[in-house]
Amino acid sequence: MAASAHSIVRATCRIFPVVFQRAHLAQKIHRVFRVQFTAPAARHIFCSANLTSDGIGGPEHESIEALSRYRDRPWEYLKSEEYIERYGLKPVWTGYRRNHKGGIPPQKTRKTCIRGDKICGNPCPICRDPNIIIHHQNVDLLQQFLNPYTGLVYDPTRTGVCMKQQKLLNTAIETARAHGLIPSQLPFVDYSGEDYSNSHGAVGRTPPPPNYTTAEPWYSWYGNIEPNEQELARVKKTYKAYLKS
Repeated sequence: MAASAHSIVRATCRIFPVVFQRAHLAQKIHRVFRVQFTAPAARHIFCSANLTSDGIGGPEHESIEALSRYRDRPWEYLKSEEYIERYGLKPVWTGYRRNHKGGIPPQKTRKTCIRGDKICGNPCPICRDPNIIIHHQNVDLLQQFLNPYTGLVYDPTRTGVCMKQQKLLNTAIETARAHGLIPSQLPFVDYSGEDYSNSHGAVGRTPPPPNYTTAEPWYSWYGNIEPNEQELARVKKTYKAYLKS
């Protein structure tokens, strides 16, 4: 009996350290996975404090280090070799297709790709890459979502960007235009001289009052107006009781 109890204690001591090590490793991996899809404003907090102190290695840690490099200057990512190798010279939304049921795509994109700790199966072109950060100085990224001919923002149903990121894009584009980083294209309007002329007597300078003995009207253009005889007869018939003889 004593021998069996001793063997049980020894087996327990061997098993529990392995369980604790596996639980700690799973916690680290889960933490790395959450940082990859967190908001851009909160990524650097995890990168600088938690992840670097734990000493996690592998491709996840390298991606987080790259993210910390592009945190203050996100426009440098679009000129890096990593971006060119992944996207080339095409926009980030080229070839993206949202997962949906049936053959007809939905009329609107999803509200957001990340809800707390849950991430959708196919994030939008901005949410899927943690190195892409929307900023009004990131002009190369913002111009990928603008029509080069009209200057209008592409509809999210074409780019596949979720509604949350689309609102951030619209705000960043307006800020960049206000700062003069992106040109504003205004339609050309040809103002015709006939429609906006001030040479007509009705809109020109008022002439001096004429002599009352003259039969000519005050305005020369007023004497050329000839009323319609049928319309004048109709009005006289309608207001016959109120007309003076």
